[in-house]
Amino acid sequence: MEDKRCGWCLSTPLYQSYHDEEWGRPVTDEATLFEFLLLEGAQAGLSWITVLNKRDNYRRLFDNFNAEKIARYTPRKIEKLLQDPGIIRNRLKVESAVKNARATLALREKGQTLSDFLWQFTDGKVIVNKPRSLKQVPASTAESDVMSKALKKAGFSFVGSTIMYAHMQATGMVNDHLHTCPARQRCLDEAEAAGLL
Repeated sequence: MEDKRCGWCLSTPLYQSYHDEEWGRPVTDEATLFEFLLLEGAQAGLSWITVLNKRDNYRRLFDNFNAEKIARYTPRKIEKLLQDPGIIRNRLKVESAVKNARATLALREKGQTLSDFLWQFTDGKVIVNKPRSLKQVPASTAESDVMSKALKKAGFSFVGSTIMYAHMQATGMVNDHLHTCPARQRCLDEAEAAGLL
């Protein structure tokens, strides 16, 4: 069974667990979507396993990804975060987390949730692909292009098309599990139960 998993997750038990239990499962929960948005931005230019290994530190240091708290971070708080080896110490990425928290709150002030904003680019349904190999999985799509542009216009940063496609995959807006992967059907079942197919 293990060799039928998507090949990208086989290097460590943490990666396999993330693949089996999270990746591709449809998420509409605001807090989880916001967490993934910040983590995907932190991952830019690095491997996802680097972020997974630091995720508990991010949760601790970034107030469990509470957008209201992060939006109030001061320059002094940012400097303190940049001293902590438990996260990716890139100033632009840390400042982006604050900027994205503020943009998320600005959406709410306009009466729109982050969930509704993101899912609109798939018409509120999971896009189901049928890749037979990892080579058939794209790095970005027309949907992620449009989503990226809209997020930038709304004041978000570190939301390029490739980052947003990874976000769509992680949060189940897209099902890119290989056709042989046992997790594929579980994700489809959850999407159907949630009315997202």
